[in-house]
Amino acid sequence: MLALSIALAPTAQVDVQTIIERSVQANNKDWQAAPAYSFSERDLQNGHTRTSEVTMILGSPYQRLVAVNGKPLTPAEQTEEQQKLERIKAQRCSESKRETSERVAKYEKERSHDHLLMDEMTKAFYFKPVGEQKSGPFNVYVLKATPKPDYQPPTKETKVLTGMQGEIWIDKQTFQWVKVEAEVIHPVSIVGFLARVEPGTRFELEKAPVEPGTWLPKHFAMKSRARIFMLYTSKNEEDETYFDYHKAVRNEAAACSGQVHPMGNELLHPTRTKCDECPRSVASRTREKCKIPLKQTPDDPR
Repeated sequence: MLALSIALAPTAQVDVQTIIERSVQANNKDWQAAPAYSFSERDLQNGHTRTSEVTMILGSPYQRLVAVNGKPLTPAEQTEEQQKLERIKAQRCSESKRETSERVAKYEKERSHDHLLMDEMTKAFYFKPVGEQKSGPFNVYVLKATPKPDYQPPTKETKVLTGMQGEIWIDKQTFQWVKVEAEVIHPVSIVGFLARVEPGTRFELEKAPVEPGTWLPKHFAMKSRARIFMLYTSKNEEDETYFDYHKAVRNEAAACSGQVHPMGNELLHPTRTKCDECPRSVASRTREKCKIPLKQTPDDPR
């Protein structure tokens, strides 16, 4: 009992600023490394689960459903999912440079949005050491976070931080975030008078090592409560578990080798191919077979 009391006692010697700065460095390194990994994701909603394999295909992820409520798909369902995957591969392999850039930019924008919220937490809060303890296999610093009254959020999404408080568990050896919990403690208007985030909104993020020097999310849960137009309340819940991380294959020639043009012709990679009578974006057309032979070009700029 005495040992437990000592472990949980506040640690005056801890340099909180150094802990936060090193944790930011570790998080930024992980964020940069994340696109190099494929993984599995299990989503829980209304008591039901859907498990997907998330694979990076030519610069952005694709989710392939593999199980529902813990049960693998039937052979027929697996075939259908495989066909969807092949169509996506073919579509991405036949994109113009502009289409590829737009798709990848959209993915990077979403990634940056999520990263910004986590990154701004270190600027939006005062951190106070609560103590040191064990969290699973890790020895951690526990820091309590309270909002800074003079914090200026850079976006409407990060404005929610002005009304939150929470705690962070940081690994003593690597300065990685083992767990983060935060909750809204007073209402925050995020779109003028149109929407307001209410108390009851909370989120939890847990991370774990996937290989030496790299930690990635293993669980994310959020409950949100917002008042829209100040007339009705919207409630949403997310619960996602991530596992089986492994390095993604980033070889465009291999990814596109032997793929089928969405209009029915075989793609010839690594050089660009196009059908003279197909529109710029073949993905928007019906899937009828295109009878025009593909012409091979050195690098179709389209």
